[in-house]
Amino acid sequence: MWKPHPSSQTLSTGGSRPGQARRRPLWAGLLAGCLACCAALAQAQESPLRIVVGYAPGGSTDRVARIVADKLGSKLGTPVIVENKTGAGGRLSAQAVKAAPANQPTLLLANPAVMLVAPLVFADSGYDPERDFRPVSHVNSYEFGVAVATAVPVRELPHLMAWLRANPDKANFGVPATGSLPHFFGLMVGDTAQVRAEVVGYRGSAPLLNDLLGGQVPVAFDTFDTLLPQHEAGKIRILAVSGAKRSPLDPKIPTFKEGGLNLAATGWNTFFAPMSMPKAQAERLAGLIHDVMKDPDTQRKFEAAKMTPEVATMAQTEAMLKAYRAQWAPVVQRSGFKP
Repeated sequence: MWKPHPSSQTLSTGGSRPGQARRRPLWAGLLAGCLACCAALAQAQESPLRIVVGYAPGGSTDRVARIVADKLGSKLGTPVIVENKTGAGGRLSAQAVKAAPANQPTLLLANPAVMLVAPLVFADSGYDPERDFRPVSHVNSYEFGVAVATAVPVRELPHLMAWLRANPDKANFGVPATGSLPHFFGLMVGDTAQVRAEVVGYRGSAPLLNDLLGGQVPVAFDTFDTLLPQHEAGKIRILAVSGAKRSPLDPKIPTFKEGGLNLAATGWNTFFAPMSMPKAQAERLAGLIHDVMKDPDTQRKFEAAKMTPEVATMAQTEAMLKAYRAQWAPVVQRSGFKP
């Protein structure tokens, strides 16, 4: 008489199949890992995103951060906090973001002064731009300008160079930070015009403009967009802009080349993620910032702030930075500038 095999009986009565006891811990482990990942992702999404800026509130980099943060917060569904960590020409901000833990979403908004010039001219900047950071999104470009206080009796760039040569006791110019790109560009202007001038470094554009308006410093080199509102108000005079052609923001202001100096330069603001941030998270933020910069309202806000917006993918940002380094690193090194 036929009798069911013991193993068949076990199956029909709902008992454990051979090896099932061994597979359950595996599936349980996978499920637990999946739940842990979901929990970590949810926690990361709920954590506020910090955007760290190395300059004081009111400057061009700070204004860029706040325009983007306002829009980005809506897309993320979480708060985006702009943190101004000033000092050392912006290097403290890069050092802080480099050390950010992986569970604390943090981006650095930086310019060439922090991510190109400083690592070349300082013996130890405390970070390596290519090893410690991942480029995320290029968000705006800008030019530089040279401006004078209204008490300075010059109205054109050649007159300024002559005035500085004739008044060596007044031959000094302010920059938003020692080692910044305006500082470096100011040195280039002095070398090209054969004018010796002392550099006065500030903790950002706002205090620089205060001293320029008050007459404590006669000349300032800064980003064109930062100087322009005070120029339009008649409180200072911009004598030249650093672009290859006149700026559409104010076509009446000549270029340095038109003023007799064969110089042209531009800068940028770009978001960087620390290497501690997972690449997928950095890519997601890059996509969201790209969408923010495409928004017509964002572009209107940049233009109202006298800034030129840029819409760039992560790959386009990386290509831009590579080309910029190739162009400017030799220039910085040849200058021999040391802080």
